[in-house]
Amino acid sequence: MTVPAGGLAGSSSPLDSTEAARPANGTPVLEAAGLTVYHGQLRALDSISLRVYPGEVYAIIGANGAGKSTLLRTIAGLHHATTGSVLLEGADVTGLRPERRARLGIVMVPEGRRLFGSLSVEENLKVGATYARRGPWTIERVYETFEWMRDRRDQQTAQLSGGEQQTVAIGRALVANPRVLLLDELSLGLAPVVVQRIYAMLPHILETGLTVLLVEQDVSQALRVATHLQCLLEGRTTLEGRPDEVTADQVEAAYFGLAGTASIPREGSESS
Repeated sequence: MTVPAGGLAGSSSPLDSTEAARPANGTPVLEAAGLTVYHGQLRALDSISLRVYPGEVYAIIGANGAGKSTLLRTIAGLHHATTGSVLLEGADVTGLRPERRARLGIVMVPEGRRLFGSLSVEENLKVGATYARRGPWTIERVYETFEWMRDRRDQQTAQLSGGEQQTVAIGRALVANPRVLLLDELSLGLAPVVVQRIYAMLPHILETGLTVLLVEQDVSQALRVATHLQCLLEGRTTLEGRPDEVTADQVEAAYFGLAGTASIPREGSESS
């Protein structure tokens, strides 16, 4: 794990529009409360809570097996929570199936892309449009944003590079016009230069009014783009706060379990 040298205090994310985007009543667009999830006898999540506000890039960090992907899949409805709830703009969606959550605006780009390799780029995008809400994102807008796709829209996605496949997976999610975009391990298996290009897309995506919940094992990358972060270790929260409120030592201790839970309270909210 690499954390920027010299600590994080005083730094700020170039995507940090959270305060301007947050409504006056402080209502989160997405909230998870006390989520506990088991994989057989293994407790994968232990009473995890979070609040994601409009315009945020909320990053979940942690080592392999920390529960990051389980948390995203539970919010998306792909895992069942033993206890706890998921709220979208204050409405309880805990009992809803994944496709219903997608229609309401919780859309995930899964780890490993999960594209239909035998289908073309455009056919994969059309799959994403199946559960589309009204909004600014269309297949045409995806082509305008990712210009290379238009000329290769009839190519099978199995023939694309890993970075190109990841971009198509993002485009497939965008055409559903999500309220909250769940991004699971965008950098997995990709060269650093490709990862940088993919993350460079985020500001443009956020301009359309999206909120992002991001799972990322690459801590340095997550800290560069996040407006808020939460570290998990063995299914528990060990650190929560804004990147400019925590130090590199705190992040390292939370990541490796060298200290107890440290929570940096938000303005107007209670600490975890």
